Amino acid sequence: MSTPKNPRTAAADVARTPTLPSGPEETVTGFGVMGLPFASGHYLALRDFPAASFLPDSVPGYRSVWHRDPTGAWTFYATTPAEHSCARYFSTATANAAVQCAVDITWTGDFTLIVEIPGVLNWSVQLRHTPATRLLTRVGYRLPERLWTQRSVLAGIGRMAGPLLDAGQVRLAGTMPNGQHFRIAPKQIWAVHSSRAVLHGRDLGDIARLAEQARLGDFRAPQRGLAVVGQGRFDSFDPTRHHSAAELAESG
Repeated sequence: MSTPKNPRTAAADVARTPTLPSGPEETVTGFGVMGLPFASGHYLALRDFPAASFLPDSVPGYRSVWHRDPTGAWTFYATTPAEHSCARYFSTATANAAVQCAVDITWTGDFTLIVEIPGVLNWSVQLRHTPATRLLTRVGYRLPERLWTQRSVLAGIGRMAGPLLDAGQVRLAGTMPNGQHFRIAPKQIWAVHSSRAVLHGRDLGDIARLAEQARLGDFRAPQRGLAVVGQGRFDSFDPTRHHSAAELAESG
């Protein structure tokens, strides 16, 4: 495809026909704001996964918002319990318990969405194409599926994407805080043009790079607001090698 889709259409397409990658691993597919840093030191991210292989059959998908405060403490909000959401992979990175709650997403235009956690967060995001995001989207369309599973290929794409997007380090493969190995395949990408977020009644201010790039295991939180449609692969949970989000929640 020569012309990248707008993000609302791309997100709707993957929600309508969410196809998980094949293989024995745990997998997810969907849309997300990979991350967005604010000058106040806060950081937000969004995951909207209409399909995830580790969910019960009765649960078709989940949404999650990640928040990092200026001290570096993360909180993971999700529509599903910790063991069936992003905390499955990240819970050991924070002392804050995962929060199960509603996460509402409303598209108000082809490039504009509003994310709400009732009583907690109101976050508007305006996206755009840039020459760099168009280039990387063309790469995503053309790269054969088998190459998205190869760590050496993902490492090369990450090394190229970081400087190209002015997003700091980008790691598309590595190890999560809870011990699972991950591989991320961003097939379509857009840049955040502008955003406003109010969390617990506080305006988080202008978007700007953090003084130091945030990390969650080998995952690097982008230093520039980026949104993607893509897929993720993770080691299947093994209690002898991986930390359990459920156990950590109970101990907390």
